[in-house]
Amino acid sequence: MTDAQLIREIKDGDVQLYAHIVVRYERKIRAFVLHIIKATPIAHLVDDITQDAFFSAFHHLAHFREGEAAFSTWLYTIARNRAISELRKRALADVSIDDEHVDAPVSADWSSPEHVALRKEKISLVREAIAQLPEKQRTALVLREYEGLDYQEIANVLATTVSAVKSLLFRALATVRQRLGHYVGHVEEAGG
Repeated sequence: MTDAQLIREIKDGDVQLYAHIVVRYERKIRAFVLHIIKATPIAHLVDDITQDAFFSAFHHLAHFREGEAAFSTWLYTIARNRAISELRKRALADVSIDDEHVDAPVSADWSSPEHVALRKEKISLVREAIAQLPEKQRTALVLREYEGLDYQEIANVLATTVSAVKSLLFRALATVRQRLGHYVGHVEEAGG
């Protein structure tokens, strides 16, 4: 059953079908919330914020307009707003993201201890560079690179235009490249 079909059925009174929505999106929404609040004093609240986002979406489902955005985009927007709201409530300015899925299996070419150490260092530096981005740039980058959303979906989540999203992504990537420039040059000189 598609999201649209499920939503129509739920709106028509079959509220038990909402469990299918939760099963379909829980892992992605949890990972997204984790990206926003990881390494903050409220990181332990990732499950609470995720559940709150699903509860809020269910509670406001009557206000969801199918033709305006995909349900998943609407859900990401709610999750983002809940996470940012919680961060603001706790007066946290610096949020860090971390992608637990970045640590893909190491290929045979990267199995030596030196290569493994270099790869881990690079991943750590990328994470640090992303964590230092302004909130909108960081969110746009996470939604594009980790969650695979297209420009229009990201624009809907951030309540902005597609051209603004492209600009955010361009600046985010330029900043990350700039921060990693010395490291990349050093690794290339070392033969990495």
